[in-house]
Amino acid sequence: MNHAALSLDWHTWRLRTWLGLGACLAGALVLLTQAWGYVQSDPVVMNALVGGSVAALATAIGTVPVLLSRELSERVQDTLFGFGAGVMLAASAFSLIIPGLEAARSAQVFGGGPWAAGGVVGSAIVLGALALLAMDRLLPHEHFIKGREGAAARKLHRTWLFVIAIALHNLPEGLAIGVGYAANEGVRANALAMGIAIQDVPEGLVVAVALLAAGYGRAFAVSLGMASGLVEPIGAVLGAAIVSYSAALMPWGLGFAAGAMLFVISHEIIPESHRKGHEAFATGGLIIGFVLMMLLDTALG
Repeated sequence: MNHAALSLDWHTWRLRTWLGLGACLAGALVLLTQAWGYVQSDPVVMNALVGGSVAALATAIGTVPVLLSRELSERVQDTLFGFGAGVMLAASAFSLIIPGLEAARSAQVFGGGPWAAGGVVGSAIVLGALALLAMDRLLPHEHFIKGREGAAARKLHRTWLFVIAIALHNLPEGLAIGVGYAANEGVRANALAMGIAIQDVPEGLVVAVALLAAGYGRAFAVSLGMASGLVEPIGAVLGAAIVSYSAALMPWGLGFAAGAMLFVISHEIIPESHRKGHEAFATGGLIIGFVLMMLLDTALG
């Protein structure tokens, strides 16, 4: 094959590549436009988007101190991990499971009795945990301490493994915010979103510091830490849209979000916080986070 033919094939390949990328971008823009129209038409989904965006902003704010200093002791990191676990644990109980039981009784699911309501919400909790377990097993990701997990983890660049791990951690929080807005009145849903946003501030700091410790540059660590929160508004919109579709889905959605959060607490956060010998500080942080979220939910809800 002569040089002219090779050059023609190269230009044809480039043209097809750019046309393909252009078609994908156009399709994405159409989908985003339709999605934005849907969000604007549904106040519940819009509120969920705002709540998820506030949580994402809180994560971004938490990374800012890393621009000034990279010092954060392991004991402080473990305490912050525990604090986040406490907030999520209380949110699962007071903002998701209890309203889920109430919704199952009100909807008369399988008769609406206490055993039926408990069975529905309990099954949903198990499904939420199993969904996160499946994602944990199938998606390659890298923990800051435990290292790489998931199928074909060693074939991906380490940065993407961190990104997937952070997404796995933040997705249940976004789902919880969205389902919370679909199932609760404004004040109680706002309390849930506020509690998650509060724990997202130290979480963003820990993520950025861990990325620095893993050898990434300061600007990259902060940028990726800020971007890690973007999963939450996406999850919030999905959660609100699915649960708003049918009242019968509400107890299932609340239980599913609670199960996903409980999985993250037990499988990820608590083991990370106890791995370096600072169990007492991590437990103290958990208690403080739990009490703070309980006060937010009971006082504001």
